[in-house]
Amino acid sequence: MSGVAALGWLLPGIPFAAALLGLALTLLSENAGRTARRVAIGLGVTGAAGALAAAVALLVTLDAPAESSRPWIDFGGLAVSLTVRLDGTVALVAVAVAAVALAVQVYSTAYLGPGSDDDPDADRRYLPYAAQISLFTAAMLLVVVSGDLILLLIGWEVMGICSYLLIAHDRRLPGAPAAAMKAFLVTRAGDIGFILGVALLGLGAGSFRIADVLAHDYSAGTLTAATLLLLAGVAGKSAQFPLHSWLPDAMAGPTPISALIHAATMVAAGVYVVARLYPLFAAAPVTLTVLGLLAVITLLGGALAATAQDDIKRVLAWSTVSQVGFMAGALAVGSPPAALFHLLSHAAFKALLFLAAGAVIHAVGTASMSAMGGLRRGMPVTFWCTTIGLAALAGLPPLSGFWSKDGILAAAWDTARHGGGETPAWLAWLVWLAGLVTVAITAWYATRLLLRAFAGDSRTADLHPHDPPAAMRVPLLVLAVPAALLGLLGFWPAFADRLGGSTAALAGDGTVGENTEVIHLGPELALPVLLLVLGAGLAWWRWRRQPAADPAAALGPLRPAFANAFWFDTLQNALVVRPVRALARLARRGDEGIVDGAVEGTGRATLALGGGLAALHRAALPRALATALAGVLLIGLATVLILGGAR
Repeated sequence: MSGVAALGWLLPGIPFAAALLGLALTLLSENAGRTARRVAIGLGVTGAAGALAAAVALLVTLDAPAESSRPWIDFGGLAVSLTVRLDGTVALVAVAVAAVALAVQVYSTAYLGPGSDDDPDADRRYLPYAAQISLFTAAMLLVVVSGDLILLLIGWEVMGICSYLLIAHDRRLPGAPAAAMKAFLVTRAGDIGFILGVALLGLGAGSFRIADVLAHDYSAGTLTAATLLLLAGVAGKSAQFPLHSWLPDAMAGPTPISALIHAATMVAAGVYVVARLYPLFAAAPVTLTVLGLLAVITLLGGALAATAQDDIKRVLAWSTVSQVGFMAGALAVGSPPAALFHLLSHAAFKALLFLAAGAVIHAVGTASMSAMGGLRRGMPVTFWCTTIGLAALAGLPPLSGFWSKDGILAAAWDTARHGGGETPAWLAWLVWLAGLVTVAITAWYATRLLLRAFAGDSRTADLHPHDPPAAMRVPLLVLAVPAALLGLLGFWPAFADRLGGSTAALAGDGTVGENTEVIHLGPELALPVLLLVLGAGLAWWRWRRQPAADPAAALGPLRPAFANAFWFDTLQNALVVRPVRALARLARRGDEGIVDGAVEGTGRATLALGGGLAALHRAALPRALATALAGVLLIGLATVLILGGAR
C-alpha cells in the first residue's frame, strides 16, 4: 500500500478509532465524572485533529488521482471491494470536513459545559456526544474517500444514524426527539431511492467500484432510472425540495451539531456524491433537468423562508437550504467545480455563523432575535465574526461567498447563452435568474439578522452579554479566516485544477463539462453586486426608519407565508403524515382484531370446550364409584352374552 493510499484509509480510520474508544469509555464509565469527560474531550479533539493532519498531508502530497483497492465480499460474481479513490477534490473536501469537525469538538468543550461533577451546566451525556461526533466525522470522510458504492453507502447510512442521535442529544429540550425522528424518517425516505439506485448501477456494471460504474455503458433508460433514484437520496441528505423540511427543525439539537450538519457533513454529502458521479448524471439529461428545477425551487424557497424567521438558528438553517440549492443549480448547468467551490466556501462561513449564533445564545439565553439587540458592545469578537460570516453568505466582495457564487452565476450565464452539454438553455436561464433574485434576498435577511441581534439597544433590560470563553472564541477566529479569504484561492491555478481537473478525471477522459472555471471576471459580475447592495440597503433603510421594529414587518401579508415556509409542513402532514398514521391505526386494529382475535379466540374456544368436558367428568365419589361398578357389570354381562351366543 502506497503512502497516499494509507492517508486515504487514515482519513476515516482515525476518527473511527476515536469513536470506538469513546463509546467503550461510555460503557465502562457509569458516571460521567470529570476524569472521564477529560478523556472524552481528548479522544474527540485528537481524532478530529488527526483527520485534519491526514487531510492536509494528502492535499500536499497528492500529485495525480490515485486508487487503492482490495477484494472484500463477492456475491455470486458481484464484487464489493475496499477501495479508496483519491484526487484533488477528495483532499480539499476532506480538509473542510476535518477542520469543521475539529472546530466543533473544541467549541463543544465549553458550549456543553463538561466541567466538574457539581457544575449545574455540565452535560451528563458528554461522553457519547463526543464519540458520536467522531463517528459522524468518520462516516462523512468515508463517503469522501470511498471508491466503491457499497463502502460509500455504509458511510451514508452511518451519517443518518449519527444525525438522529446528535439532534436528540438532549432529550429534555422541547422538540429535540421529534426533530431527530423527523430528520431520520425524511432522509430515510430518500435513502430508499438511493439504495435502489446503487443496486441498479452495481448490477448493471457487475461491480460496485466507482471506476467500473463510470466506465460501464448503460442504456439510456437504466441510467436515467438509476440517477433519478440517486437524486432522491441526494434531495434527502442535502435538504432539497421536497425533502427539505427536516433541516430547519433539526435546530432543536445542540448548536455545534447544527454547524457540523449544515456546514460540512450531511448537507454537503449529496452535492459531493453528484459531483463524484457526475459523468453518469451528465449522460442523463432528464435527471439534470429535474435537479435544476428542484434547485430553483429550493434556493428561492429557502431564501424567502429565511426572511421572516425570529429564531436566529432557523434563519441560518433556511439559508443553508437555499445555499445548497445554489450548489445543485451549478451541477444542473454542468459545472461541478463551481458547485464544489461553493461547497468549500459555504462550509467555512456557515460553520462560523452557527458557532457565532451559539455564542450569542450562550450569552443571551435564547435564540429569539426579538430578545436581542445591542450585542455589539458586549460581544465585539462575536459581532465581527458574525459580520464576516454574513457578508460572505450575502456575497460581499472580496469575501469567499462572493467568488463562489460568482462561479455558479457565471456558469449558468455561459450555459444559457452558449449551451452546455445536455442542459437545456431555458433551465440555465431559470437557474441564473433565480440565483440573482436570491442574491438580493440573501443580502436582505443577512442584514436583518445583523441589525436585529447586534445593533440598536438591547430589548432585554437585565441582559449583560459578553464574548464566549476561549474554547468557543478561538474556533470563531480561526473559521473567520477561510470565510473571508478562501474565495481568493480561486485565482490560484493549482486550486482550480484540483476542483476542475480532478472532477474531470473521474470520467477517465476529461469530458465532464466545459464550465471548469471557479472564478469568472466579466462585466456581468456587477449585477450580483448591485442586487446585494439593493437587498442590504432596503433592510438597512427599513431599520433606520424604525430601529425598534423588525424589518420583516415590511413583508406585510406575505410574512406569515414566509415564516411558515409556505405551510409546506402543514401540507406534508395533511398529505403524508396523517394518512400514514391513519393507515397505521387501521393496520393495528386489523392486527389486534383479526389476527390476534383469531388466535386468542381459538384459545378461548379450546379452553371453553375443555371446561365443558371437565364439567361432565366432575362427580361426587359415591356416584362415581356406582357409575364405574355399573359400567364393569355391563361390560361383564355383554361379554357373557357374546361368548354364550358363540357356543
